[in-house]
Amino acid sequence: MTMSTPAFEVRDLTVGYGDVSVLRGLSMKVEPGQLVALIGANGAGKTTLLRTVSGLLRPTSGAIHLDGQPIQGEAPHRVVQSGFVQSPEGKQLFLGMSIRENLLVGAHNPRAKAVRDTTLAEVFALFPILEERQALPASSLSGGQQQMVAVGRALMAKPKVLALDEPSLGLAPIMVDRLFQSIVRIRDLGVTVLLIEQNVFKVLQMADYGYVLENGAISLQGSGAELLADSHLRSTYLGM
Repeated sequence: MTMSTPAFEVRDLTVGYGDVSVLRGLSMKVEPGQLVALIGANGAGKTTLLRTVSGLLRPTSGAIHLDGQPIQGEAPHRVVQSGFVQSPEGKQLFLGMSIRENLLVGAHNPRAKAVRDTTLAEVFALFPILEERQALPASSLSGGQQQMVAVGRALMAKPKVLALDEPSLGLAPIMVDRLFQSIVRIRDLGVTVLLIEQNVFKVLQMADYGYVLENGAISLQGSGAELLADSHLRSTYLGM
């Protein structure tokens, strides 16, 4: 049987700040078309992992592959061009610019720019409210709608792997539900998704696979259903 090449893979990754190691031999992979959850407490190393993959930090050792090609140590813009695109925690929009302008910022790499209009139509189909209000400044939107812009901007870069960092943070429950429904639709459209999220129960309900990051290393992994049934995860993250 022929094994497919993972869309994204980290092998034995060690990353630190000075003499302090934050990630310790971390290994994980995301198969093409999967929605994979990465969960863990604050300080577990989730943001350090994203910063390293995105080229903002250099690993001490280990390898990072995208579609089978090494990307560790690449400059951030090269990582985006390769297809690993992150929607960062906190949205980081240009609030004085229009919604449309914020979205188009995402399509700056040559691969994305060539199909910019088609991708914009796809984003508007996913988030109709953004099309209705595209001429308004991003500051006019609610927190949930601003998060839609942040996700849409990342999609404009034509990701092979879309990494979402705490997208539900600070949102009202109804907006969390709508956002997660949109993330499932993005997966169903064929985009591989790595979802970093503190809303453990909801994210594992919809994830194809999940990893639990504790003290810089993977402590648990399995399908969403398997992790939800794990006694350690239930007591530590769900208070059950």
